[in-house]
Amino acid sequence: MLYYLLYGWLQRYFSPLNVFRYITVRTAFAGMTALALGLVFGPAFTRRLRELQVGQFIREEGPESHKKKAGTPTMGGLLIIFSIVLSTLLWADVRSPFVLLALFSVLAFGAIGFADDYAKIVKRQNLGLRGRTKLFLQFLTAFFAGIILLLLRAKGVYSTALIMPFFKKIHPDLVITPLLANPYLWTVAYLPFLIFLTLVIVGSSNAVNLTDGLDGLAIGCVVVAASALTALTYVSSHAGFASYLDLPHSPRVGELTIFCGATAGSALAFLWYNAHPADVFMGDVGSLALGGAIGTVAVIIKQEILLFFIGGIFVIEALSVILQVGWYKLTRRRIFRMAPLHHHFEQIGWSESKVIVRFWIASLVFALFALTTLKLR
Repeated sequence: MLYYLLYGWLQRYFSPLNVFRYITVRTAFAGMTALALGLVFGPAFTRRLRELQVGQFIREEGPESHKKKAGTPTMGGLLIIFSIVLSTLLWADVRSPFVLLALFSVLAFGAIGFADDYAKIVKRQNLGLRGRTKLFLQFLTAFFAGIILLLLRAKGVYSTALIMPFFKKIHPDLVITPLLANPYLWTVAYLPFLIFLTLVIVGSSNAVNLTDGLDGLAIGCVVVAASALTALTYVSSHAGFASYLDLPHSPRVGELTIFCGATAGSALAFLWYNAHPADVFMGDVGSLALGGAIGTVAVIIKQEILLFFIGGIFVIEALSVILQVGWYKLTRRRIFRMAPLHHHFEQIGWSESKVIVRFWIASLVFALFALTTLKLR
């Protein structure tokens, strides 16, 4: 779009426009564009949601203090997706298969979240799609993304080998290469990669969804995670930085930096309206889309393991739910006063604002630690 107009055509007549060939410049413009779109359209979008009576339904077993939030406009994630997609289309080279895959992930997981939110509005309670249905659709989307990446692997533009933090020489391949020569077992060779990929992407999507329980909590952590992924994507595509940090050089993922910048800008704009007390909630349409996007980017740039640190708060929130449910089924007793973990801290007396800010700080610490591991190998 603007990339082709400014660099592909007009720069022949006005040489200073040559600056738009640099990924860093277009990433900055993509982030600012997404930020501007969110800030400008946010009030009108929120007002329209309120007119349509698209309000949040609070779960019965949730904290009592959250009952007053009932009726707050939800599905604000539609604005986030709009800002990300439009900014990426304007500033990225959309011929990149990785950019297209990231956009597919945002739109597909967003569609699943939209269906879930819409079902809640129709039923007028905090029960949307059936859990199994939602998980099936998420796994199907992630599986399709895995098939696309395997096709790119066959063309030599993607690697299925893992990058292990703290270890330079250990790069296990998730495709069992010896089985590829066997006509009866070649499909089995790809199963470890497809299983691992779907777990990472679906797990990331649901982890962000579980974290989205307090005003600004999830979206603030997304800003941090998306910013960290922007840096990681850029250094992976830069020959000098990749060599210095001993990372596999993948120049084709460079355009994905623009997508990550747009995601960070869009999330920052939404935080303006979602900060406590929230004017609008993102809903599942936003949380599932953002989590799916983060997971997809991590898989593409081969930082799946590092994602556990980058999204440390998301991982902890998801684990708190898994532990709570599993332990209760075994012993009929609870580990936490309430899960996810942010509700536990509310129950022990922390104010909502204190929980949010302290979780943001922890998220930033996790992300900075993740970035430092690049050299600690």
